[in-house]
Amino acid sequence: MLPGVTKGRVYCHARRPSSIQGRIAEVAEYLKLHPVDPQPRLIRRAAEVLRAGGLVAYPTDSCYALGWQLGEKGALERVRRIRQADRQHHFTLVCGSLAEVGRFARIDTWQFRMLHACLPGPYTFLLHAKRALPRRLQHERRRTIGVRIPAHRVPQLLLAELAEPLMSSTLHLKGDAAPLTAAGEIQTRLEHEVDLILDGGDCGIEPTTVVDLSVTPALIVRRGKGSLGPITGRAL
Repeated sequence: MLPGVTKGRVYCHARRPSSIQGRIAEVAEYLKLHPVDPQPRLIRRAAEVLRAGGLVAYPTDSCYALGWQLGEKGALERVRRIRQADRQHHFTLVCGSLAEVGRFARIDTWQFRMLHACLPGPYTFLLHAKRALPRRLQHERRRTIGVRIPAHRVPQLLLAELAEPLMSSTLHLKGDAAPLTAAGEIQTRLEHEVDLILDGGDCGIEPTTVVDLSVTPALIVRRGKGSLGPITGRAL
């Protein structure tokens, strides 16, 4: 269990964890956020867990997701196990700005215009990765990465607190018809698999719209919550 976590309780104040060493917490810490103005101390706590190598379930503008730091190999393998994802699975780089996206992915002018028109919002864009992004986070064959800038207060505050992007994967478990949409259900099913759950209320089950910008013309991979309006007529 993470230091400072009280088993089975909604916990708001905790000491900074020293190390997780790739272990799964005995029981996930559960933090209930204010629906309009998330408490800064709880956002800071989530950032502490992430910096210590932990795995966090958090709300987005489409559905709940799993988040972890870029350099955490152990957290990545835990996500692969939870999602039962193979090496061809696209994970997502969640950023706070287009400037951050540009640090890790190659962006041409036409791609930038598309990103600028849609983000922040419920979209995932596939781009060719730069060398700055570890190869284990890229698609094994195509060397691409999915990127997001969510229009949701919780990940925006979390990214600002971390001052760096976050790796992410939709909380859609194998065999389920839809992603997990309620933090209480996440706690019931994954309390022994994740280290912290941020309860930001119900955020729906419709996933992001996925657009592949690594090919020309751009290709709509999945129609989701994001409108096709800003996309149709630009590169398609």
